[in-house]
Amino acid sequence: MRTQKAPPAGLPLALQALWHVAKGDWNRAHSAVQQETSRAGAWVHAYLHRKEGDDGNAGYWYASAGRKFPETSFETEWAEIARELLEQV
Repeated sequence: MRTQKAPPAGLPLALQALWHVAKGDWNRAHSAVQQETSRAGAWVHAYLHRKEGDDGNAGYWYASAGRKFPETSFETEWAEIARELLEQV
């Protein structure tokens, strides 16, 4: 993943967003997830806003995803989201 310049072909938008944020590109991650209307997309959207420090906006998206605001690290939450979404692919 470190040398790839784009996410793998066919990856759902929510996972594309996680891929971009892992590469340090919050803006591309946010752009990808804004196109996603599922609960998975809302969860990733929430994560992105929490990571940027916008807890109010993150709270809205966590509620939309049916999730509680996490008390874990960003790394732990990223891994949890990735694991759950990859199980659905």
